[in-house]
Amino acid sequence: MDIIALIMAGGTGTRFWPLSRIKKPKQFLPIISNRTMIEETVSRLLPLIATCNIFTIANSEHTKLIKELLPELPKENLLVEPKGKNTAPSLILATAKIYLQNPESVVAALPADHLIRDTSLFLKKLEAGAAAASQGEYLITFGIPPAHPSTGYGYIQFLTENPLRFSGEKFYSVERFKEKPDYEHAKSFLQAGNYFWNSGMFIWKAEVFAKKLKHYAPTMYMYWEKILDALNKNDIKKLEKIFDEIPSISVDYALMEKAKGVLMCEGNFGWSDVGVWSSLSEIWQKDNQGNAIRTEAITIDSKNCLVHNPSKLTALVGVKDLIVVDTEDALLICHKDQDQKVKEVFEKIKKKGKIDYL
Repeated sequence: MDIIALIMAGGTGTRFWPLSRIKKPKQFLPIISNRTMIEETVSRLLPLIATCNIFTIANSEHTKLIKELLPELPKENLLVEPKGKNTAPSLILATAKIYLQNPESVVAALPADHLIRDTSLFLKKLEAGAAAASQGEYLITFGIPPAHPSTGYGYIQFLTENPLRFSGEKFYSVERFKEKPDYEHAKSFLQAGNYFWNSGMFIWKAEVFAKKLKHYAPTMYMYWEKILDALNKNDIKKLEKIFDEIPSISVDYALMEKAKGVLMCEGNFGWSDVGVWSSLSEIWQKDNQGNAIRTEAITIDSKNCLVHNPSKLTALVGVKDLIVVDTEDALLICHKDQDQKVKEVFEKIKKKGKIDYL
């Protein structure tokens, strides 16, 4: 069974401003190692999936970056979305392209900017997920066992009894997807025991994806048919027009929340979506005061800070739980428990029309 890996590389990484910018968002930055996150993602897959079966999808500018970073990928596998319209349109376009090559292809849609520590276990689970997708009309996802009552992730509620087994792994029936909760609801999810974090990773057979769209998301299926026709005719102008019209919506809202036959496998392979600056405190090396620092630094009575300032000596005196990120033209200083609001900074800069800072 060939697995087609589809790497979603269209994110804007606004919560990693000022390092992450529109022209070069976090998936194209060496945030977790000396390689970019998309390079790490591809490298992780290679023991299982050949480069000829690895596809990417991004806008035209970011696709140029992908060509530079990943010259080993076939050029025809670098899919371009005419306009960023969230994950549902992106995945419809990419799955349609793969469907035209082979409708029975098993597609693993994976974000370009996640960290997975246990690669061998991840590949084992990925292979099991592909087996599940190939043997029935299922949509497969991975749920991450919650480490704390997070309000920053969506949750997957699943049935604990009578799981199906594929390649030795358990797959649980999904009851529903839950939006990012408030803290009290997040605590109740943890106590219930049958709520996992939504990883944003999906596996499906291309023809099954089309069937599920037709049955559970008929509006989006209409665009699926239009996109298939445009791809068959190699009509770029028509594709651009379709993307002008198609709703901007996540695949979770458009399909996963509505569909029956969704199965979840436990994603206990050391996952992080590396969604905010503070998440790097668990990834970067820390000193004996809990400071994670990427620069030459002097610290005095300072604890649990995160600093990215590679071009300057940085001194921290009497501070704790701060994030400091310095770039050539912008400086971010925020408290660790406020880093979700960095996205708001990005939006305010946008409203002010200061596009050079984006």
